Amino acid sequence: MKTAEQFDIVAGKCRRIYELKMKDYGPSWRIMRPQTVNDQLFIKAKRVREIEQTGVNMVGESIEGEMMAIVNYSIIGLIQLHEGFADSVDMTAERAIELYDYYMAEAKALMLKKNHDYGEAWRDMFASSLTDIILTKINRNKSITANDNQTLISEGADGNYFDMLNYAVFYLIKVMENEAK
Repeated sequence: MKTAEQFDIVAGKCRRIYELKMKDYGPSWRIMRPQTVNDQLFIKAKRVREIEQTGVNMVGESIEGEMMAIVNYSIIGLIQLHEGFADSVDMTAERAIELYDYYMAEAKALMLKKNHDYGEAWRDMFASSLTDIILTKINRNKSITANDNQTLISEGADGNYFDMLNYAVFYLIKVMENEAK
């Protein structure tokens, strides 16, 4: 199976969770400021790293679930970055799903370009390295947020959100491939 097809399978699973959350809560995350989105991503990635390092999962929720949450919170981060945060829920669930689909398509297009240029290097990486890169991207976004979203030479927060999303998808593809063996 090609990477693009695997991406679509993982993206479909993530979207399904997002849709169900929209039914449960609606886009309640609209009130999240950038630092809060970054902190949500941080706790998800930090938990994955802790489980990877210790081998102990006391909560019982899967690493895969956390990686899917990273995909979804990355899209929420992109939405918040471009729409701004709100003081109250100001978006319908339908609009939130439209934006989700838009940013997922953008992420896939970027992944295909980078995947070509990097020769699918992620396939030869450890899953734990993907976790570390996601944590690095989160810390970069925290620094960007602390600097009023200004960068001198680096890509902005949106580039980091897209990268986090794609690295989490790569992680989930690796899990999917391991389960198929």
